[in-house]
Formats: sequence, structure tokens, C-alpha cells
Amino acid sequence: MTMVASPDGTRLHLDDAGGQGLPVVFQHGLCGDAGQTREAFPSDPRFRRLTLEMRGHGLSEPGDPERLSIATFTGDLAHAIEEQGLGPLVVGGISMGAAIALRLAAKRPDLVSGLVLVRPAWIVADAPTNMAPNAEVGALLSAHEPDDARAIFDAGETAARLAATAPDNLASLRGFFSRRPVAVTSTLLSRISADGPGVDETDLARLAVPTLVIGHERDAVHPLGHAEALAKLIPHARLATITPKATDKTAYLRDVHRALGAFLEGFIP
Repeated sequence: MTMVASPDGTRLHLDDAGGQGLPVVFQHGLCGDAGQTREAFPSDPRFRRLTLEMRGHGLSEPGDPERLSIATFTGDLAHAIEEQGLGPLVVGGISMGAAIALRLAAKRPDLVSGLVLVRPAWIVADAPTNMAPNAEVGALLSAHEPDDARAIFDAGETAARLAATAPDNLASLRGFFSRRPVAVTSTLLSRISADGPGVDETDLARLAVPTLVIGHERDAVHPLGHAEALAKLIPHARLATITPKATDKTAYLRDVHRALGAFLEGFIP
């Protein structure tokens, strides 16, 4: 297990698949961990996945709650890439991980040779409406015991709507009620849902690296429209529309592996 120190001394877990393949940084989503990226990354010895578990995620320390933000996470990732002597390299992520990768590509282009955005939950604006369900769960966990918070959520409009339109989102949200520590989970959901990648459309237009954007339908938290918009705003981007996770998770993972593997082949020397 590799632990790295952030610039302020917070200890973070770097999950390194190892091997001699092309190193690729692939970041998890909000309240996720390296298990999420391990599952979504192609099992191919030509590629070496590295995931820095963000503050309050996985085996990483939360540090100061007031510093939990996409900007802080991105700074931590940049520091780890430099400390490990890895850049420039392909950087990507799922959901929040995509926002971190996007910010890194815009703010530290010297570290990024390629960009992968899987199921992005942000375009450029802070607190997009699609993040409201996460914020709702964060607020409930802050105000109630987890079991009571879950019961209130299950009886509400959001749960009913997602059950009909985006059951995979609903399953993820319900999982947050059993996540520990509760205070860290509540803070993450509340603060990150109100946050954004801290870039604008001008920053996106300046991106000069090959970019893969992956999205699908039947996802209220990660709308396909966000993926489509980013693919249009980033000059060298290609959009891959894949099987919805809510429809068939096995097919979803197969499609992610294929799209990501085909993209990464272009970076093998």
C-alpha cells in the first residue's frame, strides 16, 4: 500500500495496479474509491492504472473539512503526479473524477497528455441541478440519524422519480446512508455538490490534448447532455455513447473497457 502526503500533510492512498504498462491516472467519483476505477478500467497489461483516493475517500484521511473541494483534490493529484515522477500522462476519471481530471488538464497542462471524462456530472458551472440528489442526501445525513435519514429520503419525491428513470443513481444514493464516517460523507456530499471544476468555456477551448468523453442515457446525476456538451466544447474530443449502467451493468463495463482501451492504444509508444 502506497501512502503519499498532500501539500498540507494529509495522508492519501495511491492505489497502483503496478506493472510495466502505460501509466494512466484514473480517478473515482464522489464517495467512491479505487474499487470503482478498478472495475471500470480495462484489464490489459499494456496499461497501468493509478488512482489517488481523494481526501475522505477510501483509505485516505479527510483532513480539514473546510478544504474538501474539487480544487483541493486537483491540487493533491497534481502534487502526487509530480512526486511520483509520472507526468505528463493520460488523466481521467468518473463523475467527480472527471471534473478533477478536467480541472487538472486546464490548470496544469504540463502534467496531462490525454484526457478521459467518464459520465461527467459537471460542464463548467458550480452546483448543477443534476447534483441536487447528492446534496439532498448530505443534508439529511447532517440533520438525522442514518436510518431515519434513509427513511425520509425513500419517502420523498427524488427517490420516486429516480426509481422510475434512473435506478442506478437511486442505488448509489441509498448506499450513502450506510457509508462511514457519517460526518465525512455528509460534508462531502454537501460541499462537492455545491462545487464545480472551476473552469470556463474559454479554458475548455484551449485544451490541446486528445480527449475521450463517455456518457449514456438513463442517468439523472450524469446526464448524457453534459457529455455531449463537453465533447463539443473541447477541440480534440470524441464522444462515446455507451450502454446505460441502469440497463445492463455488464454491458456498460464492457463498453467502458472497449472505449477506454481503444483510446489508450494511441498513447503506447
